[in-house]
Amino acid sequence: MSGHSKWHNIAAKKGKTDAARGAIFTKIGRELAVAAKNNPNPDTNSKLADVIAKAKAANMPNENIKRSIAKAAGELGDKDYKELTYEGYGVAGSAVIIKTLTDNVNRTAGDVRSAMSKCGGQMGNNGCVSYMFDNKGIIVIERTVALDEDTMMEYCLEAEAEDYVTEDDVYEVYTTPEAFSAVRKYFEDKGVTFLEASIKMVPQNYITLDGDKLETFKKMLDKLEELDDVQDVYHNVELPEEDSDD
Repeated sequence: MSGHSKWHNIAAKKGKTDAARGAIFTKIGRELAVAAKNNPNPDTNSKLADVIAKAKAANMPNENIKRSIAKAAGELGDKDYKELTYEGYGVAGSAVIIKTLTDNVNRTAGDVRSAMSKCGGQMGNNGCVSYMFDNKGIIVIERTVALDEDTMMEYCLEAEAEDYVTEDDVYEVYTTPEAFSAVRKYFEDKGVTFLEASIKMVPQNYITLDGDKLETFKKMLDKLEELDDVQDVYHNVELPEEDSDD
């Protein structure tokens, strides 16, 4: 891996306002409910177990997690949510991937297109930018005296993680999407807690934007993330540390 740390992204998220944090919980809650719809048991539903780990890493209260899973049998019973991915370009040819969860494809496509076009971006065809990203499982773990680098190396080898990067305050463990559940469970069984645990689209290279172009790009990210149907936004722009996001 490049060793390019994204820890500041997580730190920025954890410092968001209560309203923003509530929006994150709402999005994860929907993801939990959809994952639990056909099987609410995380012991036999690895996808649900993965989303629960993501929720806990985001400091989502256990009661919220349980409530979201309970919704699967009731509130979502008559709704058919689809996981759809949109790709496109922001200003200066920046690459953007938008993951959505929707029960109304036309509404979501229109909302995403509008948010992008208002900020100088445009939607593209499937595959137009995804080739510039790698799909990776990422587990971020706080670096402590008890969990030193030798121990982390041993854990990663035993768990058959793909790679790990040591930063000042954290370890970033990388896996293939297929191995993510098993690696996550290995660390959970070791009693390790996560600062982040999810499968993400990681850009192979980053670009920088300055001045108005950077501000316009950030406005587009805000508009996209404010959409109820948008779960995650990935991009290849290097954002200033104080306001970084996905």
